[in-house]
Amino acid sequence: MSRQTGPKAGKPEPLGTPMEDTDIIDFEIIELFFFAYRDFVSDPDAILEKSGFGRAHHRVVHFVNRNPGMTVADLLDTLKITKQSLARVLKQLIDSGYIRQVAGPEDRRQRKLYPTQSGRELALALAEPQSRRIERAFEGASAEVREGVKAFLSGMRDRQRAD
Repeated sequence: MSRQTGPKAGKPEPLGTPMEDTDIIDFEIIELFFFAYRDFVSDPDAILEKSGFGRAHHRVVHFVNRNPGMTVADLLDTLKITKQSLARVLKQLIDSGYIRQVAGPEDRRQRKLYPTQSGRELALALAEPQSRRIERAFEGASAEVREGVKAFLSGMRDRQRAD
């Protein structure tokens, strides 16, 4: 028995026919996310490119600035990346003077991460255009709408990954 997957399974649609929203898939929202993400990261990407950095560097700089003194283990848990991936990015940020790594006071094996002044300046430079974009999008919106957007974005997170 063959499994039918589309509304007209077994009858291919003409190649020039776009997929349309269905009762279970909202393609318009999906596309809006694609475009919003592309534009949201474009300004920081341009800034990072000048230093030879990428989005992984951005995430590390962001979270270390937001949580000074976080451990490498905490950062791995936050980013959900491998030790190997983090090690390369972190080494570049440390060698470039954006992040400092300090042994923990109780456990010398524990590595705590702190932004340097340059790291704070980079984090701010990356966040400013994103903040402007967010504020433009919220222009004229009520506090309730803003809270609704926060709730929606929180709801998009994987439950097992929510911090």
